[in-house]
Amino acid sequence: MSGSKAESEEKAGSKQCPLVQVNEYKENEHIAYTSLRPIQITTLRKTAKVYLYPFSLSNSKLGLLKLSKSPVVNNSSKSVVHKKKDRKKTRRKVLTSKMKALSFKAESLLLKSSLDAYTESTKLGPKRTSDSATFSVDAESSDEDSAPGLDDFSGLSPYERKRLRNIRENANFFASLQLAESAARLRGMIKKRESPESKRKRPKKKENEIGCRRSMRLLKVDPLGVSLPASPTQPTLVEEEENPLLPPGPLEMIPENQDDSSELLKASLKTWAEMSQTSNEKTKKGLSSIKSYKANLSGMVISEATVRKVTKGAISSVALHPSEVRTLVAAGAKSGQIGLWDLTQQSEDAMYVFYAHSRYVSCLSFSPTNPAHLLSLSYDGTLRCGDFSSAVFEEVYRNEGNSPSSFDFLNDSSSLLVGHWDGHLSLVDRRTPGTSYEKFFNSSLEKIRTVHVHPLSRQYFVTAGLRDVHVYDARFLKSRGSQPLISLTEHSKSIASAYFSPVTGNRVVTTCADCKLRVFDSSSISSQLPLLSTIRHNTITGRWLTRFQAVWDPKQEDCFIVGSMDHPRRVEVFHESGKNVHSLWGECLVSVCSLSAVHPTRYILAGGNSSGKLHVFMHQET
Repeated sequence: MSGSKAESEEKAGSKQCPLVQVNEYKENEHIAYTSLRPIQITTLRKTAKVYLYPFSLSNSKLGLLKLSKSPVVNNSSKSVVHKKKDRKKTRRKVLTSKMKALSFKAESLLLKSSLDAYTESTKLGPKRTSDSATFSVDAESSDEDSAPGLDDFSGLSPYERKRLRNIRENANFFASLQLAESAARLRGMIKKRESPESKRKRPKKKENEIGCRRSMRLLKVDPLGVSLPASPTQPTLVEEEENPLLPPGPLEMIPENQDDSSELLKASLKTWAEMSQTSNEKTKKGLSSIKSYKANLSGMVISEATVRKVTKGAISSVALHPSEVRTLVAAGAKSGQIGLWDLTQQSEDAMYVFYAHSRYVSCLSFSPTNPAHLLSLSYDGTLRCGDFSSAVFEEVYRNEGNSPSSFDFLNDSSSLLVGHWDGHLSLVDRRTPGTSYEKFFNSSLEKIRTVHVHPLSRQYFVTAGLRDVHVYDARFLKSRGSQPLISLTEHSKSIASAYFSPVTGNRVVTTCADCKLRVFDSSSISSQLPLLSTIRHNTITGRWLTRFQAVWDPKQEDCFIVGSMDHPRRVEVFHESGKNVHSLWGECLVSVCSLSAVHPTRYILAGGNSSGKLHVFMHQET
């Protein structure tokens, strides 16, 4: 009877509310139990109650389910549960998927209803929104079981009900904000607003308004307002070269600053041709001690009468005539000019300027055997000899392909050794007709700045290159690959000059761009030249000044002279040991003297600067 009664109740319950049993299993100290919890699921017209049974899958064999009491199933139905064991297993497998589907369905229904309410509120306006807001407030105050939208899902767990309630509250909150109305209102404001004008309206110009002032010259109108006649177009002039190339061959000595028929020029040339050379014996007798030499240097002064602009451009080379009677200074310029200044005359007409070259004059020297001959070397590729007796600049050597840089007399005044910027050396004999070289050698240097021959052993000469100083023997020069006897590699930057001492040749002084002056011992030319001293000296002259070149004083060959960048402007005299012997300066020396030339017997020093001026220091007794 109990079994049939249970079956009848089960059938009746299936018509009214379907009963689903779910096993819950809790593992606590190996004790398994089963409890039922009713959950009502409401569909459109039917309400189903589901009993959830907790269970665990940790054990492969589940214990017997202990059913708790329920209003639908009695304790006496245990036998029926055991008989329908297979049926319950099937239900347990399907239950999880059904519950998930029901929970998702409930959530979607609630969201849909909330979104519909939000959409209707935006469409109907603020009246509908206020109604929905009132509805949400009433829903919160009511009980969870009687809340609208959740009565059909009264069988859900408290967590699910709370979650659905939060979703509903959020939807009601966004509906109360009336975002759609605000957006529509803003769109209407933007459409109604007129776009501002991109450009400012210019005021209309009045007819009688006075305009801005303009140049009457540019308008080609005179002060009375009358138009000026059109000026005739001037033909464009082709600018000629500042220094045109000079024709090959001899050039007459025609001064640029005076009349060529001047009697004064003829008298001066005759006087210079008759000048005698100082003998070597007298030069040797002129050597003195450092003390007396310093005393004589202290007597050298400069004045306004010994400062004059000689050339148009910067001075690039200086030479002093060895005469003991007259003081004649020669200066070569970057423009190709050669200036001659006779300080003995003490007049404005005592200075003559000649155009002997068309480019930079890099080297000047009076002939040691015939001082009436002034030899000049230029970047235009020519070596000329100015003869005072014939008043002509003769062309001695021409090589336009290899630009020459420096020269020196080899054995006598007839043989010349010419250095080129590309590292070649030329042997020139003045007695040979023509303007070509006798021999052409290739040195081991990339560039040659200066060439200087030993004063006693004339077969040796020293060259200053880009970074090295080489000493050669002229007897072993070859047309290809001439190797030096000695290489001085102590220099770290570009070298400006290298010169033997003028009397014995026992010393070599070099000027380098690393702000150092070096003195080497060349008394015994062997495999190397020992470094005697290194003098710290500022040699950075910059772009517009001619580079410094230290030169020996023939009167005191253990001392040399070099320009200075210090203030007040001065010319320094150093001993070979590195000691500063004396500084020549004066109020009239207001610029840097880059180059200097020293008289072999008299205490006279001539310096040239970048403005074309010659500054001459002379002893008071001279």
